[in-house]
Amino acid sequence: MQRFYETVFIARQDITANQVDTMAQGFNQMIKDAGGQVAKTELCGLRNLAYPIKKNKKGHYVLMNFAVDSDTVKEMERTMRLDENVLRYMTVRAECLDKNPSVLMQQKSFKETVTKYDEVDPAEFKRPAKREGY
Repeated sequence: MQRFYETVFIARQDITANQVDTMAQGFNQMIKDAGGQVAKTELCGLRNLAYPIKKNKKGHYVLMNFAVDSDTVKEMERTMRLDENVLRYMTVRAECLDKNPSVLMQQKSFKETVTKYDEVDPAEFKRPAKREGY
């Protein structure tokens, strides 16, 4: 039985974008060969990692939405685990195939998303003082 899945994987920083695209196409072909369908594949580009992974400070992010049986997902994850170019991967079950752009693709630059101090209401940060127990 086919179910909907979403996979994100991070590839090493020292490979080219063409190599990352080739990897993603290989995973897409694996899904299609198993009788599944791929809704979207997003190459989100080279982004900073929150912490170093295997001495990499950056990584190429790839997001895939697809429908396929669970055996193919296990085989795809096994392939990712054995591929030395894949730093991390995660597959989750989704409720539907989402063809809209992901949050990563919609995200503005960091400078545009930061709120200026003058625009913040100071009342949002006030908390009642708890002095009990002293």
